[in-house]
Amino acid sequence: MDARAPHAPEHATTSGDGDLPRQFTSRAALAEALRPLIPSPPADLSPAGDLSPSSGLSPSSGLSPASGLSPIHGGRAAAERRLAAIDPGAYGRSRNALDGAVTRLSPYIRHGVLTLAEVRDAVFAWLDTSGAPRAAAAKLIAELGWRDYWQRLWHQLGDGIWHDREPLKTGHPAASYAAELPADIRGGSTGLTCIDTFAAELIGSGWLHNHARLWLASYVVHWRRVRWQAGAQWFLQHLLDGDPASNALSWQWVASSFSAKPYIFNRANLERHGGQSLCARCPAAGRGGPDAPGGCPFDADYEQLQQQLFPGATAALPAPAPATGCASPSASGLAVSGGPLAPTDTSRPSPDPPQRPILWIHGEALGPANPALRAWPGRPALFVFDSAWLAGSTSSGPPPSLKRLGFLAECLLELPVTIRHGDPAAEVLAFAQRHGADGIVTSAAVDPRLAAIQAQLAGALPLTVLQPEPFVVLEQAVDLGRFSRYWRRAEARVWAAAGHERP
Repeated sequence: MDARAPHAPEHATTSGDGDLPRQFTSRAALAEALRPLIPSPPADLSPAGDLSPSSGLSPSSGLSPASGLSPIHGGRAAAERRLAAIDPGAYGRSRNALDGAVTRLSPYIRHGVLTLAEVRDAVFAWLDTSGAPRAAAAKLIAELGWRDYWQRLWHQLGDGIWHDREPLKTGHPAASYAAELPADIRGGSTGLTCIDTFAAELIGSGWLHNHARLWLASYVVHWRRVRWQAGAQWFLQHLLDGDPASNALSWQWVASSFSAKPYIFNRANLERHGGQSLCARCPAAGRGGPDAPGGCPFDADYEQLQQQLFPGATAALPAPAPATGCASPSASGLAVSGGPLAPTDTSRPSPDPPQRPILWIHGEALGPANPALRAWPGRPALFVFDSAWLAGSTSSGPPPSLKRLGFLAECLLELPVTIRHGDPAAEVLAFAQRHGADGIVTSAAVDPRLAAIQAQLAGALPLTVLQPEPFVVLEQAVDLGRFSRYWRRAEARVWAAAGHERP
């Protein structure tokens, strides 16, 4: 494949010492070029990369757990195809089902290939042209609100997202939860077809339907009594839309350290939203419920599961309602990650605007709406794969899988940027010197790791940080204690800005 963007200026493709190539004959060639960047590739499922026999998937399914790239392609062209295919009405009706009309836009939103504002506008454009009632778009707009909410919390909490926001409501002390993810979960060999199928899809494609994420997270935390942080790190390693904020805080929602009760599910819920094929293929399904040897741990009503899982809980836990935009993290809770945010004006222009800046492009803005690319078209631009992140030694999570890395690379190959790896601040400053730059221009970032890099750069050269278009502008501070409090303030403004009344 010719990876060079047709509009890329020559400086974006001329190679300096250590620049990564921009042209590859195939996706397999791209994967091989990226593989050395990951010091210790994750060894999930099995060393050979075979799918668990109980998963119901096979290598011919297009999912390749340990080698190759995801079947989901990165880049703006792929993102625009998905955006053009959205049906907000069908999404609202069917999104809780594994075969529902979900958008699968999450990887592109997370990395700014599509901005949250662009998706918002596309939903309202659909509403204006389809003749559908306003309520038909309400659920998808609310899910985008979840995106903005998680990012605002990250902006406020920083790395505090990795600590319990509230005490657990399970009746179990925090110390009773295991710190490490068990090998049979990580390897997709629990013997439970649903769990092993979800693990195989997570690792094989880098994407999971939201309900599968909820079920998998609930099993890890409540049935296996594992700390939510261990599961959140596992997800973050593999998900193409892996975003520390939405991922960690959604796991907290499941665990009950950021919700009123723990999230649990049962077999009836699984069959209702996932179909009966998983249970039909599961050896545990025919052996009885949780009290039977080798039986299905989910085959009980909610009262029974509550007594089994949370005998020390002080209050009854009602059965969870189907995930909705305002009640629980649904498609934007566990499934849609990332996207730009402008809770306040944090731009820091230099006293004298630069005349010859270079542009630092980072992983939150890998699309043409990147404000640095828009403000300075044609200027030398650089993206750096952070070697500390690739080694898993930053607060942004464990080392990424090859599929995550490949998705990022495919996004970058459609942009007019030079691609390197190493220490971002050092590489950006060296790039600036190479081009005789008198300043650096970049886009705002929510990730504390990126903010720290911005601070390093600002100490060496004039730095201008530009804000992307926000999802919603809130003039006053908003209570972020629960999504409902945020959404009461934000929802009407989102709809009014599009010329609509809230449904």
